[in-house]
Amino acid sequence: METRRVLKSPNEKYSFSVEEIIADYRMAIRSRYASLSGRKEVLTGKASFGIFGDGIELPQIAAAKAFQNGDFRTGYYRDQTFEMSLGNVNVTQFFSQLYADPDTGNDPHSGGRQMNSHFATRLLDEKGLFKNQLETKNSISDISPTAGQMSRMLGLAYASKLYRNEKSLNKDTNTFSKNGDEIVFGSIGDASTSEGIFFETMNAAGVLQVPLLMSVWDNGYGISVPRSLQTVNDSISKALSGFQSNKPGKGIDIYKVEGWNYLKLCEVYLEAAEKVRKEHKPALIHVIDITQPQGHSTSGSHERYKTKERLDWEKEYCCIKKFREWIIENKISTRENLNTLEDEEKEYVEKSRLKAWELLMSPLKKERDEALNILNKVIKNTKKPDQVQAAIAGLENTVTLNRRVLHASLFKTIVSLSDENTPEKLSLLHFYSEFSKKYVKTYENKLYSESLQSPLNIPEVKPTYSESAEIVDGRVVLQRCFDQHFEKNSKLFVIGEDVGKLGDVNLVFEGLNAKYGDLRVTDTGIRESTILGQGIGAAIRGLRPLVDIQYLDYFLYCLQTASDDLATLHYRTAGGQKAPVIIRTKGHRLEGIWHTGSPISMLLGALRGVYLCVPRNMTQAAGMYNTLLQSDNPALVIEVLNAYRLKEKVPDNISTFTVSLGQPEVLKTGNHITIVTYGACCKVALDAAVDLEKCGISIEVIDVQTLLPFDLSGAITESIKKTNAVLFFDEDVPGGASAYMMQQTLEKNNAFSYLDCMPRTLTAKENRCAYGRDGDYYCKPQVEHVFEVCYRIMQEREPQKFPNLFPNMKKVQGAISVSDLTEISYSHNETHAHEENVFLKNE
Repeated sequence: METRRVLKSPNEKYSFSVEEIIADYRMAIRSRYASLSGRKEVLTGKASFGIFGDGIELPQIAAAKAFQNGDFRTGYYRDQTFEMSLGNVNVTQFFSQLYADPDTGNDPHSGGRQMNSHFATRLLDEKGLFKNQLETKNSISDISPTAGQMSRMLGLAYASKLYRNEKSLNKDTNTFSKNGDEIVFGSIGDASTSEGIFFETMNAAGVLQVPLLMSVWDNGYGISVPRSLQTVNDSISKALSGFQSNKPGKGIDIYKVEGWNYLKLCEVYLEAAEKVRKEHKPALIHVIDITQPQGHSTSGSHERYKTKERLDWEKEYCCIKKFREWIIENKISTRENLNTLEDEEKEYVEKSRLKAWELLMSPLKKERDEALNILNKVIKNTKKPDQVQAAIAGLENTVTLNRRVLHASLFKTIVSLSDENTPEKLSLLHFYSEFSKKYVKTYENKLYSESLQSPLNIPEVKPTYSESAEIVDGRVVLQRCFDQHFEKNSKLFVIGEDVGKLGDVNLVFEGLNAKYGDLRVTDTGIRESTILGQGIGAAIRGLRPLVDIQYLDYFLYCLQTASDDLATLHYRTAGGQKAPVIIRTKGHRLEGIWHTGSPISMLLGALRGVYLCVPRNMTQAAGMYNTLLQSDNPALVIEVLNAYRLKEKVPDNISTFTVSLGQPEVLKTGNHITIVTYGACCKVALDAAVDLEKCGISIEVIDVQTLLPFDLSGAITESIKKTNAVLFFDEDVPGGASAYMMQQTLEKNNAFSYLDCMPRTLTAKENRCAYGRDGDYYCKPQVEHVFEVCYRIMQEREPQKFPNLFPNMKKVQGAISVSDLTEISYSHNETHAHEENVFLKNE
């Protein structure tokens, strides 16, 4: 039936053999059947949730034709056909992820940690080291937050620009880049282009001129909301027309093509990719007329919000239906042959699904059988056979067998046998303990780097000083530290607002742009999320980015990127990918609502997976940078904003001394009270300690140095053993980082039993800090407040020795303010039991 062996694209530039076309049809059918079968598995309860790529098969097959080894895909959780076409996922692995199989051998993309269609190639070897990225078709782990992939997309493409244009990198590209020829294939749903980060990324890509090929899959809806309510002019390509430019090195190229037009799709992707690869000019391909045969996801039906006319149109313009008609019309194959092919693929998908289910259930059934064997022994020697028999029957007859069911059943049985002590029960306890430890580790590990390059493996090296050590502004200490690192490490670069020509608003990089060039010390636009994204993508590709966020208050602009993408990357890939980007910012004490930021509790909650360093001065910050630049875990360093011009000595080993993360430093020894603090509050605590010494109160001041990780050695507990009293002090909101430090110390590090009085916290007020010196004084804790809290602690312990200083005042948590001063009617001689403690949120 075949009349031609080769078909040409519309521009006759590209040729496609009949064999290639039939193979593409087979791939489209395979992916479609996987989607249909996946939905059934969710609806029958074998999987929790499903979201699939049906309707986009043909565009993704076309895109994959332009993809080369060394390229990167970073996109949308509907890219299953793209990934299947690249060979990055087979159907069995597809179902293993749908079933949440925790074995990375079965689900190499996430080890059961992500919902289906979130793909990732394993870029790291078993030791956590980067593999050769030029030998693989690379896919960066997908995330569910809409448009969340955009920021890192820019960075992946930016790395190619650096590898091509920064000559000092020539010797370091053998496993990461070949002359920067690698391009990044991004993808997004049309509705998600309404997110601001999409526009921020496309604008930055056009300014930077990086090799990004962006696909927009346009099916006309964002769940139920039509495109007319999403996008100006009802078209993202029209909306972005101002970004378009025909001039070399300017703007972006924009293409528009129907999602059912096979030859045109292939032509557009091959042509666009060729130009992007050669010229590093970004491009956007707007793929229109895409359908959603199964709707948005398994959580709802699109019949609820689409008209009958729209549903009929989608059936008619299904890309596979149109592809099939075109194949028959052009006599590439017959209906009969295509029917046979479809039957083969349906059978293949079902066999692959069954294999994935068996891979999941086989070890689980083995564990269940082992538990039943133990329970059958327990029942022979127990006073409560009914409870044990109920557990046995439950495990034998459960409709849904999973480890949650097994764990809960064993737990309930052990509780029921609490008053028994038999060999059989001990065997049950041992099995339960080992089973629990195994799966706690399975679902908890790989949050932070566990490689030999982990920051926790970097030994401490103390700073050394010669007799003639220069005394300079603190910012100069950092400037000299970074200068030496730039000299030694060609992969290091810094990007941020005003860090280039100006050298940073605090002149930390003064003169380094002139010395190392625009690609190593680089100014950016005001776009925090994509500044961080540049760093994330470049770090994934083997570079060492230092990302500068001008103020900690502005970090909120990139918090979603930092939290959902960077902080989870190593975890959500079960150790398959990493991005050791270092984020540098400035915060803590200054003046005014927008420049006094210390939202540490927010960061602690959002950034698990990223180390959080809080140096008290610039020398300590330099030591932390020295540690981080030798290691492979992402980190945020918050420098003290008002300390850049305070004088510090320059260490002789300015770029080689290190600070050990998670190891507190005792700044002052004492016997009566331990003060635990960090950052700018260290100086406040030390000043207060001097005043307290004059009153006979001996204070031990401890700088935690890092909040993530926190006190790995238990040094704070050791101090509390001596003082038996503790104050957790910082300038976050009440119940914020101070409460975190308290929990870590008293609960995790078991310090509670060494206290002889209630632990205290001292924090800033709930409101943002007002402007001016007085605003700072009344909104953030000062020396007087530290003094008063510590004095009150000693007054409770020894009331005769420490008389009440302020008998007619009631004070509450936070820095003192007029509203806190309340006249109360008790005499100076009433006991301290009637007094209110200072600054205590937890009273």
